[in-house]
Amino acid sequence: FSPGLLVVAGSFAAFRLLNRGLERLVPPPPSARRNRWKWRNIWTGPEALPGTHSPSPHRFCLHPELSKDLVGTHPPGAHSLVAVSVGYFLEDFVDMLCNQKLHQSWELLFHHSVVIVCFGIAVLLHQYVGFALVALLVEINSIFLHLRQILLMASLVHTTWYRLNSIVNLGTYVVFRMATLAWMTRWLFLNRENVPPAMYAVGSVGMAIMMSMNIVLFYRLLRSDFFK
Repeated sequence: FSPGLLVVAGSFAAFRLLNRGLERLVPPPPSARRNRWKWRNIWTGPEALPGTHSPSPHRFCLHPELSKDLVGTHPPGAHSLVAVSVGYFLEDFVDMLCNQKLHQSWELLFHHSVVIVCFGIAVLLHQYVGFALVALLVEINSIFLHLRQILLMASLVHTTWYRLNSIVNLGTYVVFRMATLAWMTRWLFLNRENVPPAMYAVGSVGMAIMMSMNIVLFYRLLRSDFFK
């Protein structure tokens, strides 16, 4: 038993309650009322609780040892942050599973499954927390991905706000998704002798899946927002 599991359970419950109450806090516009659960789901993402789901880049400036040891080293509060994130991904997984058809959500469900397994190992073992913390930098871009969906559902695609968000979204995508995943892949390869074979296999497979999915999503964003 790990106390981190209590944090995961509390996080799951908190995000579930937030999901249920968001329709009153942020009523859907007329264009989104046919898909109310999706509107709630998007608002329950990282932008709903800023600072609790995504790590700040300054953490890595204050703890430079993270770049050398992502296995046993992590700053104070990092373990709880990863546990909170597991709770969020579990809530989002359940929400999609209950409200969306499988052929429409299988990619995100697969993505969440990989994240839950990898982050769950970090929470249970109290190791690789630093690696998970670096991976959470990806979620900084998720703020703009979710904002993009909100603007689409609100029928604001032909506005300056949507165009501006598209540019920022693409920039943060390259910096916080592509570059971060590339750095993590490089770190894992260079430190393969310091990582147990089983954990190295899980990390390598997880990174390969994430990189492939993010390349596909990057192409879709380019095609939709810039080359349409």
